[in-house]
Amino acid sequence: MRARDRALWALALIVCVLLLLAPALWNGFPLLQYDTGGYLARWYEGILVPSRAVVYGLILNAGTPLSFWPVLLLQSALTVWIVALTLRAHRLGGRPILLTGIIAALSVVTTLPWLTAILLTDIFAGLSVLALYLLLLRGDTLSNRERLALMLLLAVSAATHNATLAVLLALLLAAVVHFQFDRRRNRMAGIWRGLIALTLGVAMVFAANYVVAKRLAWTPGGFALSFGRMLQDGIVTKYLDEHCPDPKLQLCAYKDQLPHDADVWFWGSPLFDRLGRFAGLGAEMERIAVASVLAYPGLQAETALIATGKQLIDVRSGEGVVTAIWHTYAIIERYTPQLGPAMRAARQQSDEIDFTAINRLHYPLALIAMALLPVIALLAWRKTIAADIGELAATVTLALLANAFVCGALSNPHDRYGARMVWLAVFACALALAQVLPQARGISPSAR
Repeated sequence: MRARDRALWALALIVCVLLLLAPALWNGFPLLQYDTGGYLARWYEGILVPSRAVVYGLILNAGTPLSFWPVLLLQSALTVWIVALTLRAHRLGGRPILLTGIIAALSVVTTLPWLTAILLTDIFAGLSVLALYLLLLRGDTLSNRERLALMLLLAVSAATHNATLAVLLALLLAAVVHFQFDRRRNRMAGIWRGLIALTLGVAMVFAANYVVAKRLAWTPGGFALSFGRMLQDGIVTKYLDEHCPDPKLQLCAYKDQLPHDADVWFWGSPLFDRLGRFAGLGAEMERIAVASVLAYPGLQAETALIATGKQLIDVRSGEGVVTAIWHTYAIIERYTPQLGPAMRAARQQSDEIDFTAINRLHYPLALIAMALLPVIALLAWRKTIAADIGELAATVTLALLANAFVCGALSNPHDRYGARMVWLAVFACALALAQVLPQARGISPSAR
C-alpha cells in the first residue's frame, strides 16, 4: 500500500471511530443507562443478579482507570472493523471513503453511535449477527486470523447477554436447516465455527460467574422476565385467581395488589422489594410462568405473538438514556469514586437528552428499512440483484424476528431491545444501494 493510501485509510478509521464516539464526546463522559451500574457492581459485590452478565462487568472494570473510555473505543473499533469486513465480503472493500460514508450515514440516520457510546451490552447484539453471518456465508472472503477474531467476538457477545445468545442460537439453527437444502452456499465449516464460538461463550459465562460468585452457575433471570410479561398481559392474575388460596404461593395473599406493568413490578414495586425481589420470589415466579404455559397454551401463544409484533416495531432510539438513573450513579460513586466528578459534570447528568427530534428521523427510516429487507431478498432470489446481498437481507430479517420473539414474547417489549438490532436493516439496505447504483450506471464490478 502506498504512503498516500495508508494515510487515507488512517484518516478514514479515525473519522469513523470519532463519529461513533460523538455522543459520548459531546456528553463529556460515556453515556450511562439504568443497567450500567448493575454490570459494574458484579466484580465488587460478588453475587449474580438477573440479566447482568459478569463478562461485560469485567470489561467495564478494565476500563475504569481511564474513565471507561477504553470500553467505548473497543466498541467503536469493533463496529468499524465489522462494517469494513462486511463491505469487503460484498466486493465493496478497499474504499476508505465508502467506509467513512457508510459509518457517517449510519451515525446520522440510525441509533448506532448511541450504542457504541454507551456503557451497555447492546452494541454486541448487532455486531454478533454480522460476525455469524460472515462466518456462515462469507467465510471464503476471510483470512484464518479474521475467522478466529470473529469467533472470539461471537463468544464474548454471547456471554454478555442471554437474549443475544438466544438470537445467535436461532440463526445457527436456521443455518443447519438451510444446510440440508443448499450445501454449496452454506458450508458446514462455518456452522462448526459458529457452534464452537457459542460454546466458548457459554464457557465464558460459567467461568466469569465462578470467578466472581465462587460458584458454577448461569446468569439468572430468564423465567422471572417471562413472568413479568405474563403479569403485564393478565395471565398471572388469571392463574392466581384460579389457583389461590395455595399455601405454596406467597403471591396469593397479594394477588389484588400486583401491578399490571412489568417494569413497575420489577423496578418500582415496594411489594416486590418486601418479598425479597428475585432472590425471594425467583422460584415462585418460575413455577407460575411454567405452569401458566401448560395451563393456557392458546392464550400464551396469542399474547406471545402480540408481544413479538409489538417488539418488532418498538425500535425508537434513546430508551433509558435519561438523567434519573440513581442506581448507576450510586454504584459509580461507591465503587469508583474517582470517576464521580467527571460523571456529575457530564451533560446527561445535568439535563435530559431529548430524542424526540432524533426519532422523527430514526423511527420511520428503521421501519422502511425493515420493510425493504424481504424485497431485497426476493430480488436476489429472482437474480435481479446479487445473491449475496439477498443472503445478508435474509439473515438480518431472521435476526430481527428472533430478537422480537426473544425480547418481546420471552421478556417484555421495549424500544431499547429493538433499536439495538434494527440498525442492521438500514446497513443492509445501504449495501444493496451501493451495489445496485453502479450496476444501474453500467459500471462493472471490476471497474468499481
